[in-house]
Amino acid sequence: MDFNEPEEEEFGFSRNYFLAKEAGTSGKKSARKLSDINVVDEQELREASANIEPKHQNDIAALVNSYKSLYPKWVFDLRCGFGLLMYGFGSKKLLIEDFASTALAAYSVVVINGYLQSVNIKQVITALAEILLEQLKSKRKLPSGSLPNFQQSFRSRSMDDLCAFLDRPEMDENDSFICVVVNNIDGPGLRDSETQQYLGRLASCSSIRVVATIDHVNAPLLWDKKMVHTQFNWCWYHVPTFASYKVEGLFFPMILAHGSSNQSAKTAVIVLQSLTPNAQSVFRILAEYQLSHPDDEGMAIDNLYSLSRERFLVSSQVTLNAHLTEFKDHELVKTRRHPDGQDCLYIPLANEALEKLLSEIS
Repeated sequence: MDFNEPEEEEFGFSRNYFLAKEAGTSGKKSARKLSDINVVDEQELREASANIEPKHQNDIAALVNSYKSLYPKWVFDLRCGFGLLMYGFGSKKLLIEDFASTALAAYSVVVINGYLQSVNIKQVITALAEILLEQLKSKRKLPSGSLPNFQQSFRSRSMDDLCAFLDRPEMDENDSFICVVVNNIDGPGLRDSETQQYLGRLASCSSIRVVATIDHVNAPLLWDKKMVHTQFNWCWYHVPTFASYKVEGLFFPMILAHGSSNQSAKTAVIVLQSLTPNAQSVFRILAEYQLSHPDDEGMAIDNLYSLSRERFLVSSQVTLNAHLTEFKDHELVKTRRHPDGQDCLYIPLANEALEKLLSEIS
């Protein structure tokens, strides 16, 4: 028996692996650009998608209807101080709104649509404080002389003061609370860290209960251990509905459609996320310069090299040129001639789209 045979087979496998990797990286660089994609008008694409005939409607309706038997348990969880987090494939908007309108009819309910870009968490918490104030007035749990002062100062108060008002000890009753229904708590309007922190503080208030849905596979990464177990205090429920994201999708530009600067920013994010962290940082320097010097033709290459070298992002002009070639190949950066004859770099995006791009890659 040849005991060296397994070792030779393993060596041959390893050798073939590295040869394949070498062959894969030796090919020419792709010359394809985002502008080469044959896209259509967004309105035309939406009309075409609206005409797609839905399938399995009866099965979907029966599945969603079967979750109604869980309504009493969900109400019990809320009364015990837990929050409800619904996950699973399909839109859960109609499900939790039906739950709120039927099983929570005896409670005050506020709906937040996280799929909207324009959600303002300060306005939401202010509205909740005003609702709580009306409840306290009806139950006469506040001195009558203090009520006007509360109402007049809500909009000018800080978030800390509003959260402190919502966490009043006299409202620590499981049968009396305000329910906050959040469609897509992982949506673009609520996804940033600061907003999630405020939502966690809101959920921990004695007078608030939260019912929320998530759809992104990485949504749990928005929260740390303290937020999950102490503030939100989630009860997780797997409730796939297989329903269309028709309403939520109205507020997202289609990836196969052209037109808006927001869509250009989204495609730019996809490209930048595939680049190295140093390349992203070089792009950030150029973007920040463009935002702070809106009247300039662009940023001189020498200036970009100096700043990049100071921040230890590039070691030579050759390295910077490699990054710029990557940017230009994907049409993230373009050049134009300054009146003094010097070539300047600029990003072909509006300031609003550029700010959104920077927040996405941060």
